Amino acid sequence: MLNPSIEKFLQLEDDLRRYRKALNAALDIMLEEDVSLYPIFILHQQELSMGVPVIEGNGNNGIWSVHASSLEEFVMKNIIQSDKVLDFQKVYKEHNHHFCLFVLSELGAQFIFYPRIEEIYQEYGALN
Repeated sequence: MLNPSIEKFLQLEDDLRRYRKALNAALDIMLEEDVSLYPIFILHQQELSMGVPVIEGNGNNGIWSVHASSLEEFVMKNIIQSDKVLDFQKVYKEHNHHFCLFVLSELGAQFIFYPRIEEIYQEYGALN
C-alpha cells in the first residue's frame, strides 16, 4: 500500500497530463489578453471562491478542479505578501516554459511549476 501523500501526487500527475491541453489554451488566452504576466492555476478539491473556473473535477475528468488566477489576485488576497512579489516574479520567470500551479490539498498548499509540453516533462525525468 502506498503512502497517502504519494498516492495524492500520482493522482495529481495523472490528472495534469489530461489537463495539459486545456491549461495551455487558458494560459495562452490569459497572456494574449494581458490578463496577467503571471498567471497561476489553482488546483483544488473543495469549494473555492478565487480565480475563474477552467476545469471542474469529477470522476471522468480527474479529481482536481482548476481555477485560473494571477499574481495580482494572490497579492490582493494576501496569499503572497507584497514584499515577496519580486522574489516570486524572479522564480516565475525562471520557469517560463511551465505552468505555475498552486495546489491545495489535505497535504497543505504549495506552488509547483509543471512543464507546458510533454518533452520538457520527460527531460526532467518525472514519473511516467
